[in-house]
Amino acid sequence: MARILILNGPNLNLLGTRQPEVYGATTLQDIEIMCTAHAPSSALAFLQSNHEGALIDAIHAAKGAQDGIILNAGAYTHTSVALHDALASIELPCVEVHLSNIHARESFRHHSYIAPVALGQIAGFGALGYLLALDALHAHLHAAV
Repeated sequence: MARILILNGPNLNLLGTRQPEVYGATTLQDIEIMCTAHAPSSALAFLQSNHEGALIDAIHAAKGAQDGIILNAGAYTHTSVALHDALASIELPCVEVHLSNIHARESFRHHSYIAPVALGQIAGFGALGYLLALDALHAHLHAAV
């Protein structure tokens, strides 16, 4: 059974009401329900925080407790060397997820500090991106066995 932390950063608690033309009408709770239904044989843990330090603490706590991480760091994607360093230090596979296509948005969103320490990046597919990330992480974990 794969143990996977699904970690969401700032403002993602507002999904469903925050800029639905960009992020859709699906709530974070809806995404958690979708993920649980999609991966019933996995032990999924969910955390959302608007605080960078709480996200770093969760990443540190994942070492030895989780097999992988799915991370939507929100705006911290483009600013947080600390999240990059935390992911690099725990040596767990991570898939980066974004609801919108960050490469089709403002230029400051094109750079990710997460990408260099992630297995890959899934962007622009809305809530489906989380399910794609689960599939990708499962494939990676099973290939590693």
